[in-house]
Amino acid sequence: MDYREAWSYLDDLQFFKIKLGLDSMSAFLESVGQPQERLKFIHVAGTNGKGSVSANLLTILARAGYKVGLYTSPHLSSVRERFRINDAYISEEEFAVQATSIRNSLAGRQITYFEFTTALAMLWFAERQVDIVILEVGLGGRLDATNVVTPLLSIITNVSMDHEAHLGNTLTEVAFEKAGIIKPGVAVVSGVAADESLEVVEKTCLERGAPLYLFGRDFQQKTTSAALWSFVGSPGGRTITGLHSGLAGGYQLVNSAVALAALDLLGEKGFPVGDDTIRAALPEVRWPGRLEGFCLSEPELVEIDCPGNGDDRQDFRHYLLDGAHNPAGVKSLIEYLQSRDDFNNLVMVWASMADKDYSSSLAAVAPLCRRLIFTRPEEERSAHPDVLAKALSPEYREKALSIDGVAEALAKAREITADNDLICVAGSLYLIGSARTILLGEIVR
Repeated sequence: MDYREAWSYLDDLQFFKIKLGLDSMSAFLESVGQPQERLKFIHVAGTNGKGSVSANLLTILARAGYKVGLYTSPHLSSVRERFRINDAYISEEEFAVQATSIRNSLAGRQITYFEFTTALAMLWFAERQVDIVILEVGLGGRLDATNVVTPLLSIITNVSMDHEAHLGNTLTEVAFEKAGIIKPGVAVVSGVAADESLEVVEKTCLERGAPLYLFGRDFQQKTTSAALWSFVGSPGGRTITGLHSGLAGGYQLVNSAVALAALDLLGEKGFPVGDDTIRAALPEVRWPGRLEGFCLSEPELVEIDCPGNGDDRQDFRHYLLDGAHNPAGVKSLIEYLQSRDDFNNLVMVWASMADKDYSSSLAAVAPLCRRLIFTRPEEERSAHPDVLAKALSPEYREKALSIDGVAEALAKAREITADNDLICVAGSLYLIGSARTILLGEIVR
């Protein structure tokens, strides 16, 4: 297959719905020589922050000179975003070669979209002989296709409600699924809160003899100025001062601290990283579509440096793209917006999957907005804009506009804003992918 044929073949697998379980994945990997056994892994689970923690680890380890594989999901616009070695995404040619090999090895057997991409990642990383792989869980953990590995280290970023249809209707049930990645004797770094989720994680670690390193207890971050912070490791561990994060949002300091705690443990397993390397790498961390801010000139939509105070340039717009799509993510977005005082009016472009609890998210977001523009990316599970508008309480419905096309919704947002306003796009990663492609182009070119 060439790349387009391979992409089309993979896309057809989406008709096979989510199937949790490890038997199919294990059997397939055995049929292709167990590539995961030739790799070293950091396994990352959690409700939010998995991508940010992984991006921190990738950037720092790559700067330290290691050859690092990164597998994440979902992608925003191109499936190739899921597969990366240091700063390079998988090429179309390599994708096609690996996809063809998988198709031929299947010999008519059926696997899911996510099983396919997970297998492709492991085969590619093994072929390219990476030093270490950062492997992000797709859904849950216990029965996720990635859970066929025994890693050097496990990370559980946090636990909150999401994907209830698959993971359970209580925090305890969701935490049980996330904690399923914990392996006997393998250390766990976590940022879980002091609630039912922590009880589950602690109990699982105790049962499996897995040391637990917990944010706020065993390591922490301390803000030292408006721009700088320090990482404080466990008693007797290292303290790193003068750190600056490249990711926006106060909660990202927790994600960065989790990554640095993981690096402390990795240093004992043959992957040392110096303090100066960490200081130099952190400002370079990027994670597209997560509190991603930029300015575009109008009407050309060319990215420009955002004007500062006293700059009299006209005809530009401030944008913020954030993939907040569950209650915890929306809460973090709101806190970030409330912390800013550099814009006059907020116009929100919003979409949501029909199976999400969008009513509570919209109730929290609506009071901040001058206008809400509901739209719908090209995805069968997206809620119709009119349905989203009706979910608003009556006092906020007059703020709402319903526009089907994402490009048309963005154009309307530009039309009704000025250069000192903020256009925020949120609510669905499918929307972020579509909007980002329109505004900035593909991540993978």
